[in-house]
Amino acid sequence: MKTLIADICVIGGGSGGLSVAAGAAQLGASTVLFERDRMGGDCLNTGCVPSKALLAAGKSAAAMAGKPVMGVPAATDHQLDFGKTHAHIHDVIASIAPHDSIERFEGLGVTVLPYEARFSSADTVTAVDKTGQQIEVKARYFVVATGSHPWTPPINGLDSVSYLTNETIFSLSDCPEHLLIIGGGPIGVEMAQAHRRLGARVSLIDVGPIMFRDDPELVGRLKRCLEAEGVEIYEHVKIEEVTPAKGGGISISLSSGEVLEGSHLLAAVGRRPNIAGLDLEAANISYTPKGITTDNRLRSSNKRVFAIGDVAGRHQFTHMAGYHASIVIKNTLFKLPAKLSEDAVPYVTYTDPELAHTGLSWPDAQKQFSADDIRCVDWELKENDRARAERRTEGMVRIITNKKGRILGATILAPHAGEMIHSWTLAIQNRLGMAAMANTIAPYPSWSEASKRAAGAFFTEKLFSERTKKLIRALMIFSPHR
Repeated sequence: MKTLIADICVIGGGSGGLSVAAGAAQLGASTVLFERDRMGGDCLNTGCVPSKALLAAGKSAAAMAGKPVMGVPAATDHQLDFGKTHAHIHDVIASIAPHDSIERFEGLGVTVLPYEARFSSADTVTAVDKTGQQIEVKARYFVVATGSHPWTPPINGLDSVSYLTNETIFSLSDCPEHLLIIGGGPIGVEMAQAHRRLGARVSLIDVGPIMFRDDPELVGRLKRCLEAEGVEIYEHVKIEEVTPAKGGGISISLSSGEVLEGSHLLAAVGRRPNIAGLDLEAANISYTPKGITTDNRLRSSNKRVFAIGDVAGRHQFTHMAGYHASIVIKNTLFKLPAKLSEDAVPYVTYTDPELAHTGLSWPDAQKQFSADDIRCVDWELKENDRARAERRTEGMVRIITNKKGRILGATILAPHAGEMIHSWTLAIQNRLGMAAMANTIAPYPSWSEASKRAAGAFFTEKLFSERTKKLIRALMIFSPHR
């Protein structure tokens, strides 16, 4: 048996695990990293990177497709060279891969072990190398960053057909003739629009409303954009059965009585944490089906073991895994009792237009506060000159505040909402009010000006009230004439 001693041992080479390993090694801590599959994890290989590359291809296709509908270019009905799209996706992955490679991390001083690791005790992890030799790692701290995997819903007959997940859909080299998508969350909605724009017929199915975690009014606008492009949306319907279609392909029977037949099926109904095979019990680590149980410092029930990213059962976003990594570094290396703050967690669905959110939504604020304690301020993009210039006026900015104007949340539907949401996240984290945003100079004409105007709208009623007008008239009486 080979034994290694380290300050920090990381299990999982996805975005969160790599951030911890790189930070720890560069700060002088001896670091061991286990990754049994591909460096970069889901984000690089089957998640954020390939999906955004596919969306970019779809957006380029839409830009060449003809007349706009609702300000959004109409989807093309002819098949494009999907093989080039496939090549583009994997070229993007390949261009980023060196940054996440074993060679780079070994260059930083990390000991990278490409094997499956499991706990054998509260302070020991073991693995077996390709020669059959057992490797044992003892460390001061362990960080579990094993991510998550696609969840297969319990649908009658689903196991009788071949279906895609986010881990396999990017391997397609030919465009689906008719893509059936189960699940109207961010992944399903993004894939629906991208494939429609690239020439596929698309049917999107959900047992509830699509994008149910987001503001219903803004989701409604996004839904109209998707339908205008030709995406067929079936909401509030249950899938009774999935069977092979008689002429080939896949058949889905809905509770509404409708039967959909398609060439390909994508299951995009959620993810589950990767905890199987870790032998967490051997290290006295508590967990549930949602992931490893942690406190607000991301420590497990075994205080020398931290869990970050998807496996921690919190927000399943790459940027949150990076944030988790910073919390762990502060706790383990700097001995600071850093704690999570989840008051302003931004997330974006990268459709066109994008739907971005941070902090409290309007429905959540209404549940949490009385009507007299909160305000909702809307600013339509049709009032923004940049949106008019680009004929992209279908969106809006919605800001939630308390009655004094402190910012509690923001939801934006706009072509660049993912970029616009950052300033609102900063405002919430720093407990800023609408005056701070309204007094900030925004370049003209820009999308960010819509945020400034939304902030200014909070003061419109008071600023132009009769009381203010009387004050101005009184002040003018005492002003000297030239």
